Amino acid sequence: MRELKLSKTFTLIEPGPVVLVSTHDGQKDNIMTISWTMVMDFTPVFAITTGEWNHSFAALRKNRECVIAIPTVDMLDKVVGIGTCSGKDTDKFAKFKLTPVRGKVVGSPLIKECLANIECKVIDFVEQHNIVVLEGVAAFFDTTRKEKRTVHAVGDGTFIIDGRKIDRKKMMASRLPSGI
Repeated sequence: MRELKLSKTFTLIEPGPVVLVSTHDGQKDNIMTISWTMVMDFTPVFAITTGEWNHSFAALRKNRECVIAIPTVDMLDKVVGIGTCSGKDTDKFAKFKLTPVRGKVVGSPLIKECLANIECKVIDFVEQHNIVVLEGVAAFFDTTRKEKRTVHAVGDGTFIIDGRKIDRKKMMASRLPSGI
């Protein structure tokens, strides 16, 4: 084996999928791209890593809510574009031709073009690590969408696309919550 620089190790376990997180600051909607996400357990509790460097963070901190929208591979250029400009001076919904849809529980918009949307409430901020812990309060999945493959950031400007799904539900049945 060849030694790898420690500064590159995150590219080996960078989580996925890449998501879009929408917020509403009381006046306007915004979207940020997030590749650092985590499922906390089998309940609808998630974590994202973000901070003051993202314009949406102030709205997230103030209103304590957002929507995690899950884009698919056909949206990759929009996802990267959203992540490389600021909502401070850009209407990302208009620029990337995305449709905001009012949700059921939170004021932040769902993104119509995404495969799925999870309305979330902030339940904790872990300041030391810029981790925002979210609880899902409503969720929507577009069953009519043909493209369902998500993308995963490697962290170096490249992405991995979901591939074939392999079923081991019977083998794992004793470890899965009922109804999964």
